[in-house]
Amino acid sequence: MALTAIILFITSLCIIYLVDKQANQTIANETRVWANILAKISTPFLEENDDVSHIKVTKLLNMELKQAIITPIINRIYVYSLNKTGSIEYFTSYKKNYNFPPASNKPPETSQLNNIQYQENHLELVVEIKKAEQVLGYLLIQSSLIDKQNFIQKLIFIMIILLISSLLIAFVFSQWLFKTTTNPMLNLIEDINKISQSRNYQTTLAKQPYKELEHLSKSINVLLLRTEKHINNFIEEHQHDQSQNQALENRLSARTNALKESNQELLSTLEKLHEFQGQLVETEKMASLGDMVAGIAHEVNTPIGLGVTASSLLADKLSEIQIAFTEKTLKSSQLKKFLTDGDENIAIILRNLERAAKLISSFKKVAVDQSSAESRTFNVRGLVDEVLLTLSAKLKSNNVTVCVECPDDLYINSKPGPINQILINLILNSIHHAFDGVDNAIITISIMNLSDQLHINYSDNGTGIDESMKSKIFDPFTTTKRGSGGSGLGMHLVFNLVTQALDGYITLENENKPGASFDITFPVELAAS
Repeated sequence: MALTAIILFITSLCIIYLVDKQANQTIANETRVWANILAKISTPFLEENDDVSHIKVTKLLNMELKQAIITPIINRIYVYSLNKTGSIEYFTSYKKNYNFPPASNKPPETSQLNNIQYQENHLELVVEIKKAEQVLGYLLIQSSLIDKQNFIQKLIFIMIILLISSLLIAFVFSQWLFKTTTNPMLNLIEDINKISQSRNYQTTLAKQPYKELEHLSKSINVLLLRTEKHINNFIEEHQHDQSQNQALENRLSARTNALKESNQELLSTLEKLHEFQGQLVETEKMASLGDMVAGIAHEVNTPIGLGVTASSLLADKLSEIQIAFTEKTLKSSQLKKFLTDGDENIAIILRNLERAAKLISSFKKVAVDQSSAESRTFNVRGLVDEVLLTLSAKLKSNNVTVCVECPDDLYINSKPGPINQILINLILNSIHHAFDGVDNAIITISIMNLSDQLHINYSDNGTGIDESMKSKIFDPFTTTKRGSGGSGLGMHLVFNLVTQALDGYITLENENKPGASFDITFPVELAAS
């Protein structure tokens, strides 16, 4: 309906436009013809025009124009003369219809010559009145457009009636066609909905009145048969899948129970492993303490031995003096020599006993700090010196030189026990793993305080750490001497002490230089010296 209405409307507009254009062209052509005819009629009257006979000539021309005009489209005629001075003057006019506006007595402009000027209800044309190429004047002709406009209005009315009639006919025909074509389709849709609701896909559709619908009905019947077969196959597969799923669930349940039991055993084993790992860590601490005990015993043995030797020698000299004094054979030279030797022996005994006491005191401090995790105020350089003193036997026996860079007046409030254990484990780790085949073994310990953070850089010039071991150097049970007494817990213990006991962090430097280097940083509180 909409398409029909649009087509008819556009067609009507095109017809009206073409008719209007053709009518305008016809009126314009007819006006030009009459203008030329009337200009020729006016030529002799303009030649006879003079001051004496002007009124008579204009009357004669007016009558001649009235008799000559037989067409109904011309409303007015205006004639203008060209006087001797070259100016244009009004000559005469003819008025058939007073309903149109009169033209001005003002002479026409030469720009209007031979140009159709369309107005609302009429058109105007100005032509020259000539004789032998001499211009005698001008003629203005005014033609009516009312008859054309009335015809166009009637044509529009007829077009509207035809448009409405066509739309009504198209609407009635479309309704009939719609009902004729859709009723079988609606019946077909209703049958399909019934089959869909009842799910009885064995039902077949009835024969249809149209060829296309009959093809569609046959195709749907084939589809229903295939659907029925597919559903039966699906039901069989579903039942088979259910039996398979049930069997799978039974097997999954059995495996889940077995997995739960395995997980329980694994958890208990993991708990035991953690306990065993804790025991190994404690054993590692005691092992490092045992190394210190052995070193202290070796170091203390020498001064005590010298002290015993000096004491025995002094006792022998004293017995000799006592015998000489008892027998009254004591000489002044003998007494003088005894006093000199006695001073030397007492000095030897005192010096060695002081060294032994210092070693025992350092070991006592380190052992007490190592077994305690409490915070206290201490001098960092003194703590390092005490650790080095307790490990002096190990360092001497392995020809290891330790260089310490630490301010002497650095006092902090922290936990000395974990720091002791960290330094001992790092030094023992270097002695046991880093200096095989190294002649000039050097350990460098640099300590400084920055922004309430204690930075310890520990490095050695040993053989270094293999690339495959760097990523797991802090993992438990990681060692390169598993068959030679290495437990693999030394660096793991250092990592735990730094991160847990001191709340800091430790990193292994990956720079390509000899030996190994560790950066340790943890928060501390500065204390007054």
